[in-house]
Amino acid sequence: MRSLKILATCLLTTLAGVAPAQDYPNKPIRLIVPFATGGVTDTTARVMADKLSQRLGQNVIVENRAGGSGNPGTQYVAQSPPDGYTLLLAFDGTMVINPFVFTKIPFDTIKDFVPVTKLGDAALVLVAHPGLGVKNFAELMAYSKANPGKLSFGHSGTGGTTHVAGELLKQRTGLDMTHIPYKSGGQAVIDAIGGQVPLAYSAVAGAHAHVKSGKLIGVGVSMPRRVGSLPDVATFIEQGVAGFDVSSWVGIMAPAKTPKAVIDKLNATIAAVLKEADVRERFATLGVEPVGNTSEQFGEQIKGDLARWQKVVEAAKIKQD
Repeated sequence: MRSLKILATCLLTTLAGVAPAQDYPNKPIRLIVPFATGGVTDTTARVMADKLSQRLGQNVIVENRAGGSGNPGTQYVAQSPPDGYTLLLAFDGTMVINPFVFTKIPFDTIKDFVPVTKLGDAALVLVAHPGLGVKNFAELMAYSKANPGKLSFGHSGTGGTTHVAGELLKQRTGLDMTHIPYKSGGQAVIDAIGGQVPLAYSAVAGAHAHVKSGKLIGVGVSMPRRVGSLPDVATFIEQGVAGFDVSSWVGIMAPAKTPKAVIDKLNATIAAVLKEADVRERFATLGVEPVGNTSEQFGEQIKGDLARWQKVVEAAKIKQD
């Protein structure tokens, strides 16, 4: 009798997990973007929302909850019912860097969320004003040694991915440059073009047109391989910075305890969307390389990124209240 009870319990548990997926979704889904409209994260979310609506048979509505470096919007999802109807457009800066930058953080990346899938990686590039007179990383290092304290780089804001990427480059190579935070990566690039700041760390999407026009010089790309939009700009790895692999990712996450069957259904649906030619083309214009991995793979990367960026942030003493 005891064995029968255990078997019955296991069957009920299994059926309870399957049932939500069979019925899911039966109402609109909200995809929370913890940033303002118009950026790469927001645009990525809207591309996915349109396609997911078609495949799931329910509207997927993008809802922007901007402010606080993404923390309040992320907290909102963490505190939402774990039923698959409130999802987060997760950004690496918020999920794996903010926990170490902010004195108080209103969510726990590991405990409060379950990964669905990584949507894609956005390549980063360090660019220089032509007047600086450097064309590659070796020349930048030579300038840094000859002119201590004179280099600075603009970036999208304190604790952002481009900021910590620059700090990691400094820590790994001894490059001497001071960070200059801007309200957006676009403004940092504009000031680099104007010569107000000699360097800028940017998403490739925000800088590649200016590099091609000659307004900026591409010093190095932070991925293991060159990117299609900047084929002539070498990676930092090619230029001798072994293992320097830094990109900015976006993904989908759900509140912790969301049924696995729902996560699996979302994962499979998103993977199918990311294979569509027009989606891949749209991602390419955003400078995002589609991924679509498993929940487990995404989770492992998140854990690894948390460990990596904790060391970088603490060494650079980056803090915000």
